[in-house]
Amino acid sequence: MSRVLGIAPRLPVADLKAAIEFYRTHLGFGLGTSWPEDAPTFALLTRDGISLQFFVPANQSALPSRAAAPDDRPIVTLDVSDARAFHAQLTKSGVAVEWGPEVYWYGRREFAIRDPNGYLVILSEETSDPVTDEG
Repeated sequence: MSRVLGIAPRLPVADLKAAIEFYRTHLGFGLGTSWPEDAPTFALLTRDGISLQFFVPANQSALPSRAAAPDDRPIVTLDVSDARAFHAQLTKSGVAVEWGPEVYWYGRREFAIRDPNGYLVILSEETSDPVTDEG
């Protein structure tokens, strides 16, 4: 059977430039490509062998509603090697943390931030540390 070698979610955004800047500046992604060159409506960002794709939809109603309940919007979860280090780096650079970091019953330390387009970004690492949130 063929193997799945990766996944690259493609997320609609209202502000492509802000998405690129946020993921490059705060999460260390590099810009793989953007298209078209003169007025990009698509960007591929990469880091550590993973990719995120962002696009500006032709139909703005395709965007997730910023008025929607936060849990009704798409979520990006990044599996990281050191959530505490990411947390320290992000708070130092002024990124607001939505919740955490906490260790959950399923053996993950997680915290969440929001990107400029309203997506919840959860940074998660496997851990054997004691649970701090029974949620």
